Amino acid sequence: MSASARDKCTLDTCPIEWSVYNYRPSLAANSVLLALFAISLIVHIIQGVRWRTWGFTITLILGCSTEVIGYIGRIISWKDPFGQNGFLTQICCLTIAPAFFAASIYLCISKIVTGLGRDISRISPRTYMLIFIPCDLLSLILQSTGGGLSSVASQNDQSTETGSNIMLAGLAFQVVTMSLFMILCADYAFRYFRARRRDVGLENTPATTTRLDWKFKLFLYALALATITIFIRCVYRVVELADGWNGDLIHNETLFIVLEGVMVIIASFALNVGHPGMAFGKAGTTTDEKAIP
Repeated sequence: MSASARDKCTLDTCPIEWSVYNYRPSLAANSVLLALFAISLIVHIIQGVRWRTWGFTITLILGCSTEVIGYIGRIISWKDPFGQNGFLTQICCLTIAPAFFAASIYLCISKIVTGLGRDISRISPRTYMLIFIPCDLLSLILQSTGGGLSSVASQNDQSTETGSNIMLAGLAFQVVTMSLFMILCADYAFRYFRARRRDVGLENTPATTTRLDWKFKLFLYALALATITIFIRCVYRVVELADGWNGDLIHNETLFIVLEGVMVIIASFALNVGHPGMAFGKAGTTTDEKAIP
């Protein structure tokens, strides 16, 4: 069914299977996720002001705000599951939002390496940011461009294949980037604990006396949890988009809520609970090595 014909449908005149979702989005589930992201957004703003972690906070404000807009789109689709506006809003916003969360994670790694021992890292702390932030930006550009092209094509009853393929490329690139990031993090963790046992490479580091502090541990665990959940979500979206807009996965709301919504909100709250400001202190009042961007 064409988009223009679908727009004329209502819940009274057409079966729900004719909608682009093939189901009516859950008002309860999407409202809960909307509220949770709004709460997390407010907390991130308060924490950002408290700890002056401006770069980290801005990425999370963008991420949570985009998630909120995306779930507003899904609530609009609950009211009118046949309309294009709600569907296109949610698919564009919810596709790109986790890229902002990934950026916030990447901003932390150089400070962790500086704090725990830069000599045991295979690459310099600055190189982490020079590699992963541009990669994340490229992924965001690809996903945004693909989403825009798909939206225009859908509104004009044209094929969305080109836009979808660009979005898929952006998501796949994000998965590859995060895979490399996790490999480097795992390698650094291995080298760190090995050096710690041998008591080499860790002398005179800013975190020599604080690296075992519970706040620093909480931050590391939270960052690891956020990384894993965002990665799981990205893998899911790659498989979903590869299956196509008419595939089975895109028509399964339970999978979407769990592997998209729940994964990302866990990441967002993890970064609230294990905020880097607690581990590194307030930017502008501590040493450059400890201040988070």
